[in-house]
Amino acid sequence: MSDNAIQPLTFADYNNAMQPTWCPACGDFAIFMALKQALVALQIPPHQIFQVWGIGCSGNMSNWVNVYGVHSLHGRALPVATAAKLVNPHLTVIAEGGDGDGYGIGLAHFIHTMRRNLDITYIVHNNLIYGLTTGQTSPTSEHGFKSRSTPCGVIERPINPIALALSSDCTYIARGFSGDVNHLKELIIGGIRHRGFALIDIFQPCVTFNNQNTYDWFKERVYKLEDVEGYTARDKEQAFPRALEWGPKIPIGLFYQEERATYADELDQLSSPDEAVVEHDIMNVDIMKSVERFG
Repeated sequence: MSDNAIQPLTFADYNNAMQPTWCPACGDFAIFMALKQALVALQIPPHQIFQVWGIGCSGNMSNWVNVYGVHSLHGRALPVATAAKLVNPHLTVIAEGGDGDGYGIGLAHFIHTMRRNLDITYIVHNNLIYGLTTGQTSPTSEHGFKSRSTPCGVIERPINPIALALSSDCTYIARGFSGDVNHLKELIIGGIRHRGFALIDIFQPCVTFNNQNTYDWFKERVYKLEDVEGYTARDKEQAFPRALEWGPKIPIGLFYQEERATYADELDQLSSPDEAVVEHDIMNVDIMKSVERFG
């Protein structure tokens, strides 16, 4: 091989000098590993990746991945990711947050970004609790779950992100488990390759504050949709009953996928990727026409 040949990307290309500081055995480590494995498999150069994190334990990953990124405000990862993708469609844009971040304060952004079908991959660390703030109930906590904020048990029914995504016309809907890194890696690869909005909800046990939904609890319940005879991820009517399953058996895998025009496809000013907004010449723009319209 010549000295000028392009070397394949490795884990080292996505690492920096910082080391993760999550609690030992936290499910975030497995998601971190699966994401890097997916990026290596896809061979996407770090400078072509823009990643946005919300607030929470998952957001600490912003310190440890060697890509362009923003550690945004609580619940606001998707608006930042939206802006980045619209002004520079050449970027691979990945948003990442927790269940409290994305399904709580960020819930409206979640729904509207899905229905717009922006070309973004959204990875949600779903541990069914607020971990960073020491164990309060989250939007996905089970009914009756006892926490520091609900010592008598949660009264509200939990949000079902998979069913919500199906009803919001999301075009790639998957659920993984941090106890199965190889399976999770494939779901992330599929989500990044998908042209449109991709949700990857991940069961990520919080080993410090959630003593109910543990690794063993999930391992006893989860099963893979690809092992179900006759199941196809192209049929939304099949996906809905699976999305509602919760109890002795809980499905993981790809629930649904469809091809549909993205948000940018239907905007004339963004439909040509060769004319990215970020590359426009703004030095010779005459703003007086706009000023006169509003004068």
